[in-house]
Amino acid sequence: MASTGASSGRPSGSSSSSSSSSSTDPLIASGLLCQMKDREKYIETFNFPYCDDVVKYEKVAKIGQGTFGEVFKARDRKNMKKFVALKKVLMENEKEGFPITALRELKILQLLKHENVVNLIEICRTRPSQHNKYKSTFYLVFDFCEHDLAGLLSNVNVKFSLGEIKKVMQQLLNGLYYIHSNKILHRDMKAANVLITKNGILKLADFGLARAFSVSKTGQQNRYTNRVVTLWYRPPELLLGDRNYGPPVDLWGAGCIMAEMWTRSPIMQGNTEIQQLTLICQLCGSITTDIWPGVESLELFNKVELPRGQKRKVKERLKPYVKDPYACDLLDRLLMLDPKKRADSDAALNHDFFWTDPMPTDLSKMLAQHTQSMFEYLAPPRRPGHMRAAHSQQMAQAKPSSTLDGGFQDRVF
Repeated sequence: MASTGASSGRPSGSSSSSSSSSSTDPLIASGLLCQMKDREKYIETFNFPYCDDVVKYEKVAKIGQGTFGEVFKARDRKNMKKFVALKKVLMENEKEGFPITALRELKILQLLKHENVVNLIEICRTRPSQHNKYKSTFYLVFDFCEHDLAGLLSNVNVKFSLGEIKKVMQQLLNGLYYIHSNKILHRDMKAANVLITKNGILKLADFGLARAFSVSKTGQQNRYTNRVVTLWYRPPELLLGDRNYGPPVDLWGAGCIMAEMWTRSPIMQGNTEIQQLTLICQLCGSITTDIWPGVESLELFNKVELPRGQKRKVKERLKPYVKDPYACDLLDRLLMLDPKKRADSDAALNHDFFWTDPMPTDLSKMLAQHTQSMFEYLAPPRRPGHMRAAHSQQMAQAKPSSTLDGGFQDRVF
């Protein structure tokens, strides 16, 4: 009897538990569904008091694309004559919260207010709904600039006079002087990140890789990442693994951009870090402890095979394009291998290049001839070419290159 009761007890117990669970399951599911709908309704109706809805702007055209996301030209719906640039904050990789890199960029842009630094107006968002899985998209809203320097240089019809090149570089160095004075490194200097308004005002842009820097009073070294700066504009100290760097990394980029004003194409176009170091050595000379005291302490100096016996040829190689001797001299100072010997923005601004005729010339008159916006993203690819290849071609032709407008080199590699 006991055994029968025990055996008959097992199925009855099991059936009662299954029947109770089956009866409660719909209730649990219903409760969860209500919670989810309440949460979605809360998110949908939540008011961000300091973050307007992006619908206040009407997208006109896409003007940029990169690892940072997308950039759009947009019109203010309340003032149809006012245009802005909307930079989309990439949220796809974030499981929750706001990307730390975007927060850093925001903090830096809120600190920096200068004529030659791009101006952040506000942050906008999309309203969360079932269409975007209840996740808002955020946009940084900037004053709109009509051109970027890479876009202008890709157009053979845009011709910079020597005075206009001086004005571009003077404004670029003013921007760098300001951010470095505020202890900020840009860390992504390149022609595409230099914006120019139709009135000829230059703005340093894209602070996505920027960071604050400090000089330790105790002598403790910084440990910044060296995986920064687009390869063609990356200075030799970063390529050799330096993690205790400062403003000179931006001045190397400024030198590369300055040379590009005449060559119309990046001057050193390596495909790998080793190839980039090789191109640097071929232009600036071999990297040795005599030329650059302390370079042996950099992590990669003894791990990579660097070209030996290379003489410095910055002035020699650029002279066919850069006719102005003061320009050649400033380029030579900006492209110094040893960051300690590289000209800083203050020294560069005081260079004779900016204080001899022709003096820096306003850009608005020249830009008024071009009504279409010019951005690297919208332009056809600039013809690739290396200084070495162009130099060899020139030597073979043995013909002096023609110059226009007081030193403009009408040549695109």
